[in-house]
Amino acid sequence: MPCARRCPLSAETLDRPASAAAPAVPPVRRAPWWRAPRWRASLRRAAPALGLFAAARLTGILVLALWARHIGRSPRALLAKSWDSDWYTRIAAHGYGHTLTWPDGVVQSDLAFFPLYPGLVRAVTGVLPISGGTAGLLLSWSAAGAAAWGIFLVAERLAGRRTAVLTVLLWGLLPHSIVLSMAYTEPLMTAFAAWALYALLTRRWLWAGALAALAGLSRPNGVAIAAAVLAAAGLELWRRRGRVARPVWAGAALAPVGWLSYLLWVGARRGDLLGGYFAVQDGWTSRFDFGRGALRFVRDMLTGTTQFGFAMALVITGAGVLLFALLVSGERAERPPLPVLVYTGVLVLITVGGSGFFESKPRFLLPAFPLLLPLARAMTRARPGAAIVVIAGLAGLSFAYAPYALTLARMAL
Repeated sequence: MPCARRCPLSAETLDRPASAAAPAVPPVRRAPWWRAPRWRASLRRAAPALGLFAAARLTGILVLALWARHIGRSPRALLAKSWDSDWYTRIAAHGYGHTLTWPDGVVQSDLAFFPLYPGLVRAVTGVLPISGGTAGLLLSWSAAGAAAWGIFLVAERLAGRRTAVLTVLLWGLLPHSIVLSMAYTEPLMTAFAAWALYALLTRRWLWAGALAALAGLSRPNGVAIAAAVLAAAGLELWRRRGRVARPVWAGAALAPVGWLSYLLWVGARRGDLLGGYFAVQDGWTSRFDFGRGALRFVRDMLTGTTQFGFAMALVITGAGVLLFALLVSGERAERPPLPVLVYTGVLVLITVGGSGFFESKPRFLLPAFPLLLPLARAMTRARPGAAIVVIAGLAGLSFAYAPYALTLARMAL
């Protein structure tokens, strides 16, 4: 009689009679987050994309540095102290409470800026003997790399590796991508958002909720990733007819905590719990009016003289709306899942529907990296020569626009 052989995975005999009942299959244990996917393997897959992204951003910084030296400006100061960067480093050094009062009576308060980035700057300067501006740059550059990695993983899951590589490269070559190399909050928010989306796509609800909460503490439009987590949880609830696991509820509850907590804190400090933060934003002429203010600005711009930066903002914002239409209306097999669509749609809605700082609208769209998926897919299918032309054109525009925006334009970035 032959000896019974055992499978090392199931611990069941392989020569079991055909009539014997099959044993119960043990539940599959989900690997811990640090092993699924194994981070080293995913980093190796992402290495070409990260290398191209780093090359794009380093080239952009080099071109800016050469131009800055040519006109007698400090490249570091341009990257670390321009516009909002100065507000963030001031908050990191002295806390909240600084305001600017203009001759027309408008009061701009630093409470408009969310706390996570300046808090991290303060933490870094407390550990390393460096200035707040340098700490801000180190954080932004690190966050940009983490964001590029997360973008690659999301795009790879949705469209394959080649499209993912192109998506990351295009993100690093956007005309306004110099922001990714500045002491600004967009890299940090995009990093949390990209990894939160990846956590949703791989059904890691607690991580998705926690990362969404951190994104909400980074920027006002960080609410977009909280909306994505809530939409995904709602879809799960509908599919399972109300019977969902506790991690789904916990992730959904965590997601908006960061954004809501800061709004309520500012409201309590201003004496208006629900409206205090929006009153602060109103002082910066930033409000959501469903695009009425933006349409008035475009009308005035088209009927009079304007700056090149405003025209670029109009073109880039229009391109973002078009890319979102392509993202939504694509073939069903290529259409992203609901969380990705909600995240991108909320970012586009906030950008288009908000008034004030029209020149900053392209920057507000930087975290909306899924908009690049239709273009990256088209480039993947096109002949290599056509893709090279698109990349070269974007690179030239990106490397030229950064010096203009930071040294020549008379407007905020």
